[in-house]
Formats: sequence, structure tokens, C-alpha cells
Amino acid sequence: MQDLTTPNTEVRRKKPEWLRVKLPTGKEYLNVRKIVDDHKLHTICESGNCPNMGECWGAGTATFMILGNVCTRGCSFCAVATGRPTELDLDEPFRVAEAVKLMGVKHCVITSVNRDELKDKGASVWAATIREVKRLSPTTTIETLIPDVKGDWEALEMICRERPEVISHNMETVKRLYRKVRPQARYERSLEQIQRIKNMGLRTKSGIMLGLGETQDEVLEAMDDLLAHGLDVLTLGQYLQPTKLHLEVDRFITPDEFAFYKKIGLEKGFKYVESGPLVRSSYHAERHI
Repeated sequence: MQDLTTPNTEVRRKKPEWLRVKLPTGKEYLNVRKIVDDHKLHTICESGNCPNMGECWGAGTATFMILGNVCTRGCSFCAVATGRPTELDLDEPFRVAEAVKLMGVKHCVITSVNRDELKDKGASVWAATIREVKRLSPTTTIETLIPDVKGDWEALEMICRERPEVISHNMETVKRLYRKVRPQARYERSLEQIQRIKNMGLRTKSGIMLGLGETQDEVLEAMDDLLAHGLDVLTLGQYLQPTKLHLEVDRFITPDEFAFYKKIGLEKGFKYVESGPLVRSSYHAERHI
């Protein structure tokens, strides 16, 4: 099998044409902006510097981020602020649910920061948010992109009992790079979390960033590990450096390489593979139902 991951200095020099995106504009974008602001909500679209914000908000959708906008972890790839959260907003589930209702979306995606300082890792707020969205928008399907619960399987079960249609947990990178990219996470623990979600009869999803220095063989190994632990849906996208303080991009992956990984992933047995330079966890999430 040809290894497509050989470094290309020309590709590494500057951001390629295929990563350029349009600035957010339009009536729907402004409507989403107003709903988010009026309800004092956080979105991973903004906090994570998502390149698809213009497209998604322009289509009337956004990915809400609960449990505040300060994360207790310091992952070297992530644009979300790191620190010690100062409060727990127990009214947040109601505001998120009201915003989902106002948007009238058929499928909503919710994620959160890590709240390792909380006894239940924020699971009770997660459960309340899912319940409220279902109460106010009973026909809306829900995808939850949840963090690593640090092996607190009771907290995980608390979220799973609410039965969102998809539960996603991102691996983010290959096994060898975990200590560098996710120093407070564990590769095997994240795999176990996905397996436990699958064992509870839920659709599972995960995402991997490419361009951090992984090899093709390592990506394929990660695919095999995820399949062996019950993963249904896989997303693959390009890592983009949020600031100079974060990890540098090792290489920009070409669209042909992403197409290759999608083909291989489907052949291996994933139910759905979303693979492309601008793909993020919640990109085209409605298709993954």
C-alpha cells in the first residue's frame, strides 16, 4: 500500500487553497448569532475557531458548548480557554433547549468543556440538557460530543440513560501522539469509553485530526482499534494551529489523501466516514443519524 503521508515541504509552507473558507454572512447567520447572544450561550464554533462556522450558521445550525467556556484540561491542539472554572450554571440546560427550539433544527449537536473538578464530571448537567431539548423539541434528534469522563463510568451511564441518538467521543489523534497532543487523556481509556457507549445500545462516533505527524499506518491502526471497540461513525479532518502557543501543523493533508482514508474506512466497516480538510466533529452531523 502506498504511503501518502511522506512530508511535502511545498505543502507545509503555507495554508493551501483547499483550506480557504468564506467569511460568515447572511440572514440565517445573523439569526443564529442573535439567538446565541440573547441566551448567553457558548458554541464550540466560536471557542474552537471552527472553519465551518460561516457555512453551518448560514444554514441555521450551531454546536452548543455547555458547562461554561473554560476547560480544566490543557490539550496542546485546542483553542478553548484553559483554567479553573468559576461556576456551574444550572439554568444552562433550559437556555440551550429554548435556543434549539427557536432555531427549529431537526438535528442538534451539543458538546462541552472538561470539568474534571466536578464530582460527576458534569454528567448531571449533560443529562438535564438532553432532557430539556427533548421536552421542548421532541422531534429534534440529538448528538452529544462528550469529553473523557476519566473512567467515571457511573457519570457516563448518567448521560447514556438519556438516550441521545448519537454519542460522540473524539480520539483526536493516533496512539503514539497521545502524550504530546492529549497529555491528560489515555488512548485505551477513550477506546473503552466508546465500547461502553456501544454496549448500551447507542450509535457511536469519534473524530481524528490529521497533520500532527502521524503516519498512514498509524491512522489505519487507529481505525482498526475504533472498529474493534464498536465505533459506527468516523470523522477525519485537518488540524489547524489555533495560536502560536499551540502545536504547529506538521503537514497539510491533501484532499486525495482524505478521499483515500474515507474509501479505506468504509471498506473496513464503518457505517459512515466523513473525511476532508475542513471536516470537524459536527460537520454534516445530521447525516450520521
